[in-house]
Amino acid sequence: MNKTEQLNVRRLAHAWAELQNYADRGNPLEADAYRLAFADPEFLLRRETRGIRFQLEMLKPDLAQTEQGIENTVVVFGSARFPSPEQAQTFLQEAQLSGDASALTLAQRQLRNAYYYDQARLFARLVAGYSAQQECEERLFIVTGGGPGIMEAANRGAHEMGALSVGLNIALPHEQNANPYVTPSLSFKFHYFALRKMHFMMRAKALVAFPGGFGTMDELFEVITLVQTGKAKPVPIVLFGTEYWKRLFNTDVMIEEGVISAQDLKLIAYVDEPQAAWEVIQAFYGLERSP
Repeated sequence: MNKTEQLNVRRLAHAWAELQNYADRGNPLEADAYRLAFADPEFLLRRETRGIRFQLEMLKPDLAQTEQGIENTVVVFGSARFPSPEQAQTFLQEAQLSGDASALTLAQRQLRNAYYYDQARLFARLVAGYSAQQECEERLFIVTGGGPGIMEAANRGAHEMGALSVGLNIALPHEQNANPYVTPSLSFKFHYFALRKMHFMMRAKALVAFPGGFGTMDELFEVITLVQTGKAKPVPIVLFGTEYWKRLFNTDVMIEEGVISAQDLKLIAYVDEPQAAWEVIQAFYGLERSP
């Protein structure tokens, strides 16, 4: 860093320090025409500066990932509500002791769905294990929405293998905190869903969707639509949990009604094992198979 850059950094730091000290004294943060524009929250949160906020949400995660060598990713989507097997067992024991029939039914469902948590964790371990043997530019990194459930499971699998992983979290009315397995320097928080989804696709080499709700549907169908319409490069789109997806997603009806073509079904693959999901990605890119 040259002297001019060092001076600019110090000036920026001083501006933020002044702003923080003002808040620490308990003074209300009123609009101030003399305050530097970038250090003026009231100005940055105006409707007219929304475009600037878009740019910042685009730039910050992009620069940080580039600096840490994150160029190729495997995106994992899925329900935030699926507990780990350990949590599910605890819920079941508590429900059994309570004698509450509805609580027991819920706990049994959670235990059943914890299977997908474990499968997402194992899938991420496969990706991380492969990448550990590759040169930096050939590595694949796990990316999730950064929250609990399936997202946590995939970040956990990568973490267990000593690999970096990314979390693209979102500010929600009911606060969703980043799970503890996301690499801290790669844990990002977004205000705008659109920018978050764009970041999912910018480096994606594959998408693996585990069972999930409206959020998973939103993210999955956006990717399918982008690939189908040629707005995004073709990538493997893997649906994990054949029974769930085929019960939910009746493609036969769509073909019969002419709203999609039979050819469109080649955009997606159904799997039920972590190794099968990884093999779809390997086959798509001609990656070296594990011995």
